[in-house]
Amino acid sequence: MGYTKSEHIKNPNQYNGEVVDAPIPHQSAKKMYIESYGCQMNFSDSEIVASILGKVGYATTNELEDADLVLVNTCSIREKAEQTVRKRLEKFNSVKKSNPTLKVGVLGCMAERLKAKFLEEEKIVDLVVGPDAYKDLPSLVQEVEAGRDAVNVILSKEETYGDIRPVRLQTNGVTAFVSITRGCDNMCTFCVVPFTRGRERSRDPKSIINEINDLAARGYKEITLLGQNVDSYLWYGGGPKKDFNKASDLQKKTAIKFHQLLAMVAVEQPHMRVRFSTSNPQDMTLDVLHVMSKHKNICNYIHLPVQSGSDRVLKEMNRQHTRGEYIELIDHVRKILPDCGISQDMISGFPNETEKDHQDTLSLMEYVKYDFGFMFMYSERPGTPAAKKLADNIPEVDKKRRLQEIVALQQEHSFFRTREFVGKVVEVLIEKESKKSTEHWSGRNPQNTVVVFPKENYKIGDFVQVKIEDCTSATLLGKAI
Repeated sequence: MGYTKSEHIKNPNQYNGEVVDAPIPHQSAKKMYIESYGCQMNFSDSEIVASILGKVGYATTNELEDADLVLVNTCSIREKAEQTVRKRLEKFNSVKKSNPTLKVGVLGCMAERLKAKFLEEEKIVDLVVGPDAYKDLPSLVQEVEAGRDAVNVILSKEETYGDIRPVRLQTNGVTAFVSITRGCDNMCTFCVVPFTRGRERSRDPKSIINEINDLAARGYKEITLLGQNVDSYLWYGGGPKKDFNKASDLQKKTAIKFHQLLAMVAVEQPHMRVRFSTSNPQDMTLDVLHVMSKHKNICNYIHLPVQSGSDRVLKEMNRQHTRGEYIELIDHVRKILPDCGISQDMISGFPNETEKDHQDTLSLMEYVKYDFGFMFMYSERPGTPAAKKLADNIPEVDKKRRLQEIVALQQEHSFFRTREFVGKVVEVLIEKESKKSTEHWSGRNPQNTVVVFPKENYKIGDFVQVKIEDCTSATLLGKAI
């Protein structure tokens, strides 16, 4: 899954100036301030949290100093992400000194990984809640308000929050996340997600369609189907994916897989753009590619993490695909979806990685020429198989150099891909004002590349045909036609 920089939530209950999801709070209502870190799923989860607590009288605020309750939704995928959270807790501690009644809660994967230990390590923390326990937040907050610490980090085999209508946070009123699966069964040796989010389970397709129809009725123009591994989506009536073999013959016969759900969504809302993230190479089927080619409202973009170009390293990572199988899948994508954008996740410096392994990664990148990517140095995560069995033995200087080489090559390839658009006309959904100019709009084309162009008389939410005149390695520059 792609990762985003941390952001604090602003205007959470607003859609074009109207409150849409949470009740209008009384002026004396308590206020919560939420920060989210890490993957898109965490940002989606924060919307669920805001909805749950909004129903018991908590309004959201984007002013830390006004808050009665601070919640930080955490990521454990890398050590740096956890360090960032701990630094933020220091900031919250300084605020708490001037507001002794302020309560601080830690949510998400870091909460699940550390559990009650968090209360010992960070004295400022009053509340620790894992990703599957958010429905218990009202009672846990009551415990905290009564002066008692509260912890709930029990992993669920069924919880999908399919019955919760999320409060759209950080919304532009145009794009939204829709979670379809939770958890992961893949057990990559470097990854903490299976231990913090539990086994894979999928959400009832009817609830997914209902949520998307609701978003369309409120003017949203694009949704992203979200999960740790969307291609593993499998609805047969509920329960973890691993229990599918125990399902009845009728359940197996009527089961809905990801490509079928994707088609259902595209047909239900033909004028709404559809994206999905994240895919896992061993689980993506050609059926998904054919559905994408059939429905023009499904964006031609796939985030397809590979992590390494070396078969030896892939095996050590317990990735269930080889370099050759990954290349074969890329070839299918290029054949079925010739103009598809593809992005990657890549790790440098995995235990025992040799220079040859690193060169294999660079050569794979040369073959694919990804549009963009998310690239990181290996970070040992406590409790994972890699941490238990493999020494983190690549010198920091080598990790950094290899990462720099990967990043430099990706920048070269990103520029190669953006140059391909120069002179062409692309469809852009306007999402926001450009960060660099109040005279320009910013949006994305179907391949997920950012496009910037003069505002003229267009507005946020418009689909605009833009002729690309120039580019950088990350942005397309053009004019509406």
